[in-house]
Amino acid sequence: MSFTISLLSLTLSSFCLLLVLISCFSGGYSSSSSSAAPTRIGKGYRLISIEETSDGGFLGHLQVNQKNNFYGPDIPLLELYVKHESENRLRVHITDAEKQRWEVPYNLLPRDQPPKPKQAIGRSRKKPISVLEIAGSELIFLHTVDPFSFAVTRRSNGQTLFNSSSGGGDSFGEMVFKDQYLEISTQLPQDASLYGLGENTQPHGIKLYPNDPYTLYTTDVSAINLNTDLYGSHPVYMELRNVGDKPYAHAVLLLNSNGMDVFYSGNSLTYKLIGGVFDFYFFVGPTPLDVVDQYTSFIGRPAPMPYWSLGFHQCRWGYHNLSVVEDVVENYKKAKIPLDVIWNDDDHMDGHKDFTLNPINYPRPKLLAFLEKIHSIGMKYIVLIDPGIGVNSSYGVYQRAIANDVFIKYEGEPYLAQVWPGAVNFPDFLNPKTVAWWGDEIQRFHELVPVDGLWIDMNEASNFCSGKCTIPEGKQCPSGTGPGWECCLDCKNITKTRWDDPPYKINASGLQVPIGFKTIATSAVHYNGVLEYDAHSLYGFSQAIATHKALQGLEGKRPFILSRSTYVGSGKYAAHWTGDNKGTWEDLKYSISTVLNFGIFGVPMVGADICGFYPAPTEELCNRWIEVGAFYPFSRDHANYYSPRQELYQWESVTKSAQNALGMRYKLLPYLYTLTYFAHISGAPIARPLFFSFPAFKECHGLSTQFLLGSSLMVSPVLEQGETKVKALFPPGSWYNVFDMTQTVVSKGQYFTLDAPLHVVNVHLYQNTILPMQQGGMISKEARMTPFTLIVSFPAGASKGEAKGSLYLDNDELPEMKLGNGYSTYAALYATLDQGIVKVWSEVEEGKFALDKGWIIEKVTVLGVGGSEKISALEINGSSVAPDACNIELSSMKQKHLRDLEDGQENSKSLMVNITGLKLPVGENFSMSWKMGLQG
Repeated sequence: MSFTISLLSLTLSSFCLLLVLISCFSGGYSSSSSSAAPTRIGKGYRLISIEETSDGGFLGHLQVNQKNNFYGPDIPLLELYVKHESENRLRVHITDAEKQRWEVPYNLLPRDQPPKPKQAIGRSRKKPISVLEIAGSELIFLHTVDPFSFAVTRRSNGQTLFNSSSGGGDSFGEMVFKDQYLEISTQLPQDASLYGLGENTQPHGIKLYPNDPYTLYTTDVSAINLNTDLYGSHPVYMELRNVGDKPYAHAVLLLNSNGMDVFYSGNSLTYKLIGGVFDFYFFVGPTPLDVVDQYTSFIGRPAPMPYWSLGFHQCRWGYHNLSVVEDVVENYKKAKIPLDVIWNDDDHMDGHKDFTLNPINYPRPKLLAFLEKIHSIGMKYIVLIDPGIGVNSSYGVYQRAIANDVFIKYEGEPYLAQVWPGAVNFPDFLNPKTVAWWGDEIQRFHELVPVDGLWIDMNEASNFCSGKCTIPEGKQCPSGTGPGWECCLDCKNITKTRWDDPPYKINASGLQVPIGFKTIATSAVHYNGVLEYDAHSLYGFSQAIATHKALQGLEGKRPFILSRSTYVGSGKYAAHWTGDNKGTWEDLKYSISTVLNFGIFGVPMVGADICGFYPAPTEELCNRWIEVGAFYPFSRDHANYYSPRQELYQWESVTKSAQNALGMRYKLLPYLYTLTYFAHISGAPIARPLFFSFPAFKECHGLSTQFLLGSSLMVSPVLEQGETKVKALFPPGSWYNVFDMTQTVVSKGQYFTLDAPLHVVNVHLYQNTILPMQQGGMISKEARMTPFTLIVSFPAGASKGEAKGSLYLDNDELPEMKLGNGYSTYAALYATLDQGIVKVWSEVEEGKFALDKGWIIEKVTVLGVGGSEKISALEINGSSVAPDACNIELSSMKQKHLRDLEDGQENSKSLMVNITGLKLPVGENFSMSWKMGLQG
């Protein structure tokens, strides 16, 4: 389950302890207040040599100018490595020249390693020139010698993307590099739009907001806490600027897993890290989609998703026994609300222990019979596992873990913590033996219960206690009464090492708590002597990799994993949900920004708990939330143990809204699945901010209340209590309501007020698009076998136009999502309008799979056509067709333009044309054309 230690709801005793801890550990943090004047530490470094390396990079050395002991002694000699790794990616790596320092393990996130100094070739420049240019095809690296700084510029327009020189100003100081404190800054233009630096709940929307705190350190803090380091760490930002009238995007990744504060002032950005190295990667763009493509080509492409994962999911912590789960499935069926996946939190477990079944509430024979029943119709079943393994000598999982020596250690013994089972030890997923043991446990469990995916939770890692703990004698822990998240171990604070009490205090948990608070002690040790201090934020990432490997090895099927904690590259293995939110209108709004951020982070399969995790949503809120959540990439209702039931059928009004919104989602499944394919091959987010498609339209750069699915399907939900209209921004062009395609918005780039009664959500399709749809259904397996409709959208009333679309289909159980394996089909879709003649056609690759499935296109709908309602000269695949003879029907109707209603103009003349009764095989190229009558 995912009921977190919310720092807004600590018990009094816990809060008093927290205050004591803060007072003991807060020394040195004053300089990191986001509103405080910047602290200038030292005089920086100077470049003393630089030479070319055998791999085409450059290797230099930096010497400290003036040592000081503020936050510890400076590292006297640094090594600088610069390389253009591709046409669109530049790396700048700075580390200790004499001692190896911690970096994100190269086996976890594969990438090139900098060369050793002995590999350097060429003549060392003992007196380097004052500015050296290292030019690539798109990015240029420049540096100054003393004090050392560097800049990265764009070749095409000379624009400076990153500049660490203070320029003698007072915005920030020179570069600092100490063992436990690293600082570097960059200048920024005042009008730039920045996005990223997560995971946090951003109250001001998707754009980074000057002087808001951005702390990166994986923490089990409820998502209801604003501007706080949450479950994931993604030290990357995308920047969007306009040069003249042309938009340019780029991204900057600082690949470092140590805790850090990042301060954005509006005209500068400052990183303050507590360890590791500077390992910068610059991605040139220039479009937002280019940036994400380049970023995910480096960190790993998003995982292929099974088709069923795009269906609707239902979960709750508190399904006390199997009969409750069976009733939930049956009630969704009775309510005629689509449902693909039913989930169990830890209720199925025996005493909260991983890989077990409660023999009374979830007896295996009955559970297997239930799974056989739902599997037969295509439904799926997913359960939760937490990383903490219960300390219990009679527990087989624990016995095998001890035998294989898989746990993180403290002073030579498995580190003791407390989570739901009581006393637990944490597996060390950096240890190859742990990965093998974990895979074996998953296989054993799958033989016990054939689950269809795994939910890895509490993996920041979460701990209900802090410090060094022992199991109390003569006391039951947990007691079985009261909140299960209260620490009942005997614990004492750990302050004796510099890892537990570093000189610089990041703003951990938004309250400057010690970094070991409610997690693994940072002086605990992983495999090969790696400190938790360094590897902390990689815990959930390493667990996802191990889980993915285990699931892929089970039956050769495509894995589905949902992970709470994420890091750079997690999207290659797992989906994500935004954690413990609240059933409030504010949290509904916040969810959109977080979902959009994760698309930028390379984790496109993401969603929030629909209707809120706790305490209880209102009926109206749940109506509006399913109207948003139906269009999250990952769509799941999930609630807390202590909350009232909130399945969508609990209210008659919510049932109606769910039928409407999810009904449309299930019709859009082929489009959504095609988007997952593009996400997998190019990183393109499924849910996107509007600026991805309209980067030159400045009005949408900060828009966080609407979003796109793909490039051209816009969701404009109601996010305010009591509202029955929504004010929505429409970028320039024609937009068609997908629920009623006669309704058209023609925009010059402005806001429109749309009707939005309780059960209505506004979703609009942009011009120049071909949207593949099917007829929907109660389950994705059924929906994906229904006939296809192609929706073609031209600019309203246009006499000329072009439209494009795509359709990807495959056997979604195969691990790989690609063409050429005999089990996939791709159709490129095209349409033109010219001089009254409409043409629609496809170009198919690997058609056999779709032909074997018998998929057909039954209907083509064309929007925005000018001319009269008379249609003639229909041709299909080069042959004239008499509609009456082939059961093919042609019809048209006038469309209503919202622009005209507002402007008081005569209704613009555009038509919706339908051709029905078609039997065009999806797996074969087709072409069709017809002529529109001239306007009288």
